Amino acid sequence: MTTLTQFAAMYREREQLPLRTRLLATFGAVGILHLAAVVLLIAGTAASGQPLAFGLVLTAYLAGIKHSYDWDHIAAIDNSTRKFVAQRQDPTSVGFAFSLGHSSVVILAGALVVSGVSLVGRFMTEGSTGNLVLGLIGSGVSGLFLLAMGIFNGSAFLGAARSYRRVRGGGTVLPGELEAKGFVARLMARPLSKVRRPRNVYVIGFLFGLGFDTATTIGLLVMTTAASLAGVSPAALLALPLAFTAAMTLCDTANGVAMMRMYGSAIHDPLRKLGFNAVITGLSALSALFVAGITLAGFCNAAFGLKDPLTAWLGGIDLGDAGLLLVAAFLALWGVATLRARRRAVS
Repeated sequence: MTTLTQFAAMYREREQLPLRTRLLATFGAVGILHLAAVVLLIAGTAASGQPLAFGLVLTAYLAGIKHSYDWDHIAAIDNSTRKFVAQRQDPTSVGFAFSLGHSSVVILAGALVVSGVSLVGRFMTEGSTGNLVLGLIGSGVSGLFLLAMGIFNGSAFLGAARSYRRVRGGGTVLPGELEAKGFVARLMARPLSKVRRPRNVYVIGFLFGLGFDTATTIGLLVMTTAASLAGVSPAALLALPLAFTAAMTLCDTANGVAMMRMYGSAIHDPLRKLGFNAVITGLSALSALFVAGITLAGFCNAAFGLKDPLTAWLGGIDLGDAGLLLVAAFLALWGVATLRARRRAVS
């Protein structure tokens, strides 16, 4: 009990640290993951003398980068960050926590593969009971979480839109109008009650990853299995999921920090960037609702054995590369807002 109390106290103290210190700590943890992957790779290659591991680890690293831009990753991180910023927090570790939770599933599965446990193969086999159960858990949790976040931030978007119209008409922003409130906020209070700090997003990320439903994750585990059969040393094999994790946490952490700054600049300076705040909040909420609709349609199709073409089509949509479009849209909006702010400053 004493240890748990000390651990909780340490987290509370961390939240009081300066923003720069917390940023350094978060990216320092990402750096440790990279270092651990390199150490395992060097140790494994020196032990077996096989250069094959270098190419495999590089492939796993690139797979982690690609996986971080799946639309569900972007939507979950962006909407969670928007919620924390609206609550006057500086959430430096939302992306890191989500990514670490998501990749914990991959690391655990990779460790089981290296240990020779055949159970992982059963969960990866499409149509098996284990694969179906984990897929339903992953899609159900991710769909409901994104739905709740989309509705919550959608409420904030309506407030921002009302403020924008009022300011354009010569009025002012009312206190608290840019935050989610009213019936919707109360409705979403219970589903989101456990997501109070960025570290709580770890569990969400872990549950997101349970489905083994992406080609990237399955491909990594298949590659690990093949490398094990080819005689690659256990240390080098463990470097594969760790390199995947290091890459994914780096990109997701950078995304979370970028969104924190973007939302912070919009919320904390609403009179100058009110329109920007409304647009990015609306885009964030819309993306969450869009992904939630697709995910929950696939969940219903699998859980209830539906035969209709609509849920079958929605469940089969690949959201991987689409995440890059969402990132590009946010960056474009941020760029336009920055240029307009500089022009106003010059004039």
